[in-house]
Amino acid sequence: MNTIAAGKPRREDLLADLSTAQEWLDDALSDWAMAAGEAPFNVTLDQDDLDRLRDFRDDLRHAAAATDEGTQDSGGVNPATLPVVSVSMQWDDSGRVQPAPRGSGWRKVASLTAIEVLKAQLDGSWGRIKTCRNPRCAVAFFDRSRNNSGVWHSVKVCGNAVNLRAYRARRRTSSASA
Repeated sequence: MNTIAAGKPRREDLLADLSTAQEWLDDALSDWAMAAGEAPFNVTLDQDDLDRLRDFRDDLRHAAAATDEGTQDSGGVNPATLPVVSVSMQWDDSGRVQPAPRGSGWRKVASLTAIEVLKAQLDGSWGRIKTCRNPRCAVAFFDRSRNNSGVWHSVKVCGNAVNLRAYRARRRTSSASA
Protein backbone atom coordinates (compact mmCIF):
# COMPACT_ATOMS: atom_id res chain seq x y z
CA MET A 1 0.00 0.00 0.00
CA ASN A 2 2.96 2.32 0.44
CA THR A 3 4.20 2.09 -3.13
CA ILE A 4 2.46 5.40 -3.88
CA ALA A 5 4.28 8.70 -4.11
CA ALA A 6 3.68 9.70 -0.49
CA GLY A 7 5.29 10.46 2.83
CA LYS A 8 7.48 13.23 4.08
CA PRO A 9 9.78 13.71 2.27
CA ARG A 10 7.75 12.63 -0.77
CA ARG A 11 8.95 9.32 -2.22
CA GLU A 12 8.61 8.18 -5.81
CA ASP A 13 5.77 5.92 -6.97
CA LEU A 14 7.32 2.44 -6.91
CA LEU A 15 4.81 1.22 -9.50
CA ALA A 16 5.54 4.05 -11.93
CA ASP A 17 7.47 1.91 -14.40
CA LEU A 18 8.10 -1.77 -15.00
CA SER A 19 11.71 -1.95 -13.80
CA THR A 20 11.00 -0.11 -10.53
CA ALA A 21 7.87 -2.18 -9.93
CA GLN A 22 9.68 -5.47 -10.57
CA GLU A 23 12.52 -4.48 -8.24
CA TRP A 24 10.05 -3.51 -5.49
CA LEU A 25 8.07 -6.75 -5.96
CA ASP A 26 11.18 -8.96 -5.82
CA ASP A 27 12.24 -7.30 -2.55
CA ALA A 28 8.70 -7.43 -1.11
CA LEU A 29 8.29 -11.15 -1.92
CA SER A 30 11.68 -11.92 -0.39
CA ASP A 31 10.77 -10.00 2.79
CA TRP A 32 7.36 -11.71 2.93
CA ALA A 33 8.86 -15.20 2.53
CA MET A 34 11.35 -14.54 5.31
CA ALA A 35 8.73 -13.09 7.68
CA ALA A 36 6.13 -15.78 6.93
CA GLY A 37 8.60 -18.66 7.00
CA GLU A 38 7.47 -19.62 3.50
CA ALA A 39 9.44 -20.73 0.50
CA PRO A 40 10.27 -17.74 -1.67
CA PHE A 41 8.78 -17.53 -5.14
CA ASN A 42 9.04 -15.11 -8.01
CA VAL A 43 6.36 -13.21 -9.86
CA THR A 44 7.24 -11.62 -13.16
CA LEU A 45 5.35 -8.50 -14.11
CA ASP A 46 4.74 -7.28 -17.63
CA GLN A 47 3.64 -3.86 -18.83
CA ASP A 48 -0.05 -4.87 -18.78
CA ASP A 49 0.24 -5.76 -15.08
CA LEU A 50 1.23 -2.24 -14.02
CA ASP A 51 -2.14 -0.52 -14.46
CA ARG A 52 -3.97 -3.41 -12.80
CA LEU A 53 -1.48 -3.47 -9.92
CA ARG A 54 -1.89 0.29 -9.40
CA ASP A 55 -5.68 -0.09 -9.42
CA PHE A 56 -5.43 -2.94 -6.92
CA ARG A 57 -3.20 -0.82 -4.68
CA ASP A 58 -5.78 1.99 -4.72
CA ASP A 59 -8.62 -0.44 -3.95
CA LEU A 60 -6.62 -1.97 -1.09
CA ARG A 61 -5.84 1.46 0.37
CA HIS A 62 -9.54 2.32 0.19
CA ALA A 63 -10.44 -0.96 1.92
CA ALA A 64 -7.92 -0.24 4.70
CA ALA A 65 -9.24 3.32 5.09
CA ALA A 66 -12.78 1.96 5.42
CA THR A 67 -11.74 0.13 8.58
CA ASP A 68 -10.21 3.32 9.99
CA GLU A 69 -13.24 5.12 11.40
CA GLY A 70 -13.01 8.86 11.35
CA THR A 71 -11.13 9.23 8.10
CA GLN A 72 -12.62 11.03 5.15
CA ASP A 73 -12.28 7.83 3.12
CA SER A 74 -14.28 5.60 5.47
CA GLY A 75 -17.46 5.46 3.42
CA GLY A 76 -17.27 1.69 3.18
CA VAL A 77 -15.89 -0.64 0.57
CA ASN A 78 -17.55 -1.34 -2.73
CA PRO A 79 -16.81 -5.06 -3.28
CA ALA A 80 -17.37 -4.59 -7.00
CA THR A 81 -14.16 -2.56 -7.25
CA LEU A 82 -12.00 -5.20 -5.58
CA PRO A 83 -10.73 -7.90 -7.92
CA VAL A 84 -11.82 -11.51 -7.66
CA VAL A 85 -8.72 -13.57 -7.00
CA SER A 86 -8.10 -17.30 -6.95
CA VAL A 87 -6.59 -19.04 -3.98
CA SER A 88 -5.68 -22.69 -3.84
CA MET A 89 -6.04 -24.72 -0.65
CA GLN A 90 -3.17 -27.15 -0.10
CA TRP A 91 -2.25 -29.66 2.58
CA ASP A 92 1.04 -29.02 4.34
CA ASP A 93 3.42 -31.59 5.87
CA SER A 94 1.55 -31.53 9.18
CA GLY A 95 -1.82 -32.23 7.56
CA ARG A 96 -3.16 -28.69 7.88
CA VAL A 97 -4.87 -26.91 5.03
CA GLN A 98 -3.06 -23.76 3.96
CA PRO A 99 -4.09 -21.16 1.37
CA ALA A 100 -1.66 -20.60 -1.51
CA PRO A 101 -1.73 -17.81 -4.09
CA ARG A 102 -2.68 -18.58 -7.67
CA GLY A 103 -2.33 -16.81 -10.96
CA SER A 104 0.51 -14.91 -12.53
CA GLY A 105 1.62 -11.30 -12.65
CA TRP A 106 -0.57 -8.84 -10.75
CA ARG A 107 -3.18 -11.56 -10.05
CA LYS A 108 -0.67 -13.60 -8.05
CA VAL A 109 0.27 -10.49 -6.07
CA ALA A 110 -3.42 -9.77 -5.42
CA SER A 111 -4.03 -13.41 -4.43
CA LEU A 112 -1.15 -13.38 -1.93
CA THR A 113 -2.36 -10.03 -0.58
CA ALA A 114 -5.91 -11.37 -0.16
CA ILE A 115 -4.55 -14.30 1.86
CA GLU A 116 -2.59 -11.96 4.13
CA VAL A 117 -5.58 -9.62 4.56
CA LEU A 118 -7.76 -12.60 5.50
CA LYS A 119 -5.19 -13.71 8.10
CA ALA A 120 -5.06 -10.14 9.46
CA GLN A 121 -8.85 -9.99 9.64
CA LEU A 122 -8.98 -13.30 11.48
CA ASP A 123 -6.37 -12.30 14.06
CA GLY A 124 -7.80 -8.78 14.47
CA SER A 125 -4.77 -6.89 13.18
CA TRP A 126 -6.45 -5.63 9.97
CA GLY A 127 -8.30 -3.00 12.01
CA ARG A 128 -4.92 -1.54 12.97
CA ILE A 129 -3.94 -0.82 9.37
CA LYS A 130 -4.60 2.88 8.82
CA THR A 131 -3.61 5.74 6.57
CA CYS A 132 -1.98 8.86 7.94
CA ARG A 133 -4.53 11.65 8.37
CA ASN A 134 -2.06 14.23 7.14
CA PRO A 135 -3.38 14.76 3.58
CA ARG A 136 0.12 15.70 2.44
CA CYS A 137 1.38 12.28 3.55
CA ALA A 138 -1.24 9.48 3.33
CA VAL A 139 1.25 6.73 4.27
CA ALA A 140 -0.33 3.45 5.39
CA PHE A 141 0.83 2.35 8.82
CA PHE A 142 0.20 -0.23 11.53
CA ASP A 143 -1.30 1.46 14.60
CA ARG A 144 0.65 0.17 17.59
CA SER A 145 -1.12 2.38 20.13
CA ARG A 146 -2.64 0.54 23.07
CA ASN A 147 -6.20 1.67 22.33
CA ASN A 148 -5.91 1.70 18.52
CA SER A 149 -6.29 5.48 18.37
CA GLY A 150 -3.28 6.44 16.26
CA VAL A 151 -3.98 8.80 13.38
CA TRP A 152 -0.47 9.79 12.19
CA HIS A 153 2.14 7.48 10.74
CA SER A 154 4.58 9.54 12.82
CA VAL A 155 3.48 12.00 15.50
CA LYS A 156 6.80 13.82 15.21
CA VAL A 157 6.65 14.24 11.45
CA CYS A 158 2.98 14.48 10.46
CA GLY A 159 1.12 14.98 13.72
CA ASN A 160 3.30 17.87 14.78
CA ALA A 161 2.99 19.64 11.42
CA VAL A 162 -0.81 19.31 11.25
CA ASN A 163 -1.28 20.30 14.90
CA LEU A 164 1.01 23.32 14.45
CA ARG A 165 -0.97 24.49 11.39
CA ALA A 166 -4.24 24.11 13.32
CA TYR A 167 -2.79 26.01 16.30
CA ARG A 168 -1.62 28.88 14.07
CA ALA A 169 -5.01 29.03 12.34
CA ARG A 170 -6.78 29.25 15.73
CA ARG A 171 -4.42 32.03 16.81
CA ARG A 172 -5.06 33.99 13.61
CA THR A 173 -8.83 33.60 14.11
CA SER A 174 -8.70 34.71 17.74
CA SER A 175 -6.43 37.65 16.88
CA ALA A 176 -8.76 38.77 14.10
CA SER A 177 -11.84 38.58 16.34
CA ALA A 178 -10.17 40.48 19.17
